Amino acid sequence: MILRWLFNNKPRAKPLKFGGYVNRALVLLLLWGLLYCLWLFLHVAWWIKFNPSSTAFMDARLAVMQAENPEATLKHRWVPYAKISNNLKRAVIASEDAKFLQHQGFDWEGIQLAIEKNLKKGKFVAGGSTISQQLAKNLFLSSDRTIFRKLEEVVITLMLENMLSKRRIYEIYLNVIEWGNGVFGAEAAARHYYNKSVHSLSTTQAAKLAVMVPNPRFYDKHRNTRYLNKRTATIRARLRLVKAP
Repeated sequence: MILRWLFNNKPRAKPLKFGGYVNRALVLLLLWGLLYCLWLFLHVAWWIKFNPSSTAFMDARLAVMQAENPEATLKHRWVPYAKISNNLKRAVIASEDAKFLQHQGFDWEGIQLAIEKNLKKGKFVAGGSTISQQLAKNLFLSSDRTIFRKLEEVVITLMLENMLSKRRIYEIYLNVIEWGNGVFGAEAAARHYYNKSVHSLSTTQAAKLAVMVPNPRFYDKHRNTRYLNKRTATIRARLRLVKAP
C-alpha cells in the first residue's frame, strides 16, 4: 500500500505536484531515520552481553595509519572490568567526567561552562562531553562537527544510558578509547607506556594515563610536558574522593 503511494501507482492517480514530492521525501526520510535508529538499537542491545571487537573511530584510525604504512596494526586487548586498576577507574572519572555516576548522559552545567569558555576564547577549546557521549562518538561516529552528527550523538547517548548500566558503559569506554598512536584501551595503554598490565598501575601512572585521554597522540610523543605533570599531580590528589561504578 505504502509503496504504491510512494511511487504514485494507485489506480487513476493524478500526476504528482511539488507538494506530493515533498510529502514522499519526508516519509522516506522518516523511514530512513527509523531504520537507522533500529540499527543503532540492535548494536547497543548486543553490547549488553557481548563486547565490541572494534569501533568506528578505531577503524578510521587504522585506515589512516595503513595509508602511510600498509603493515600498520592497532594495539588493543580487551580486559574485563574487574581486571582494570581501581586507580585508573577513579582517575579517568576525576579527569574526564566527575559527575558520571550522577548524570543521565549529559552534564548540562559542564556544557554551559564549555560554551562560555569557547565564546571567551573565540574558538573551540572545550567540549563538555561526558564519558557516555565520548563512548557514543567512539563507537559509531566520525570526527566531523556537524549538527546532524551532534543529533546522532544525543540519540546514541540516550540509548547507552537507558540500555546499559553505568558499569557496562564504563567497561566498554575504558577498553576502546584511544590512548596513543594506534593504542586503544586501558590494557594496551598500560603495556605501551609502562610495560605492565593495567591491573598493576600505580596511582601516579593511572593519573597520568587519565590526563592523556583528551589528546593521546600528542602525549604519546610528549610524555613529560609541564602541563601533563602538573595535571597528573592534581588528578592523583583527587583519587580518594572519587567513586567508580
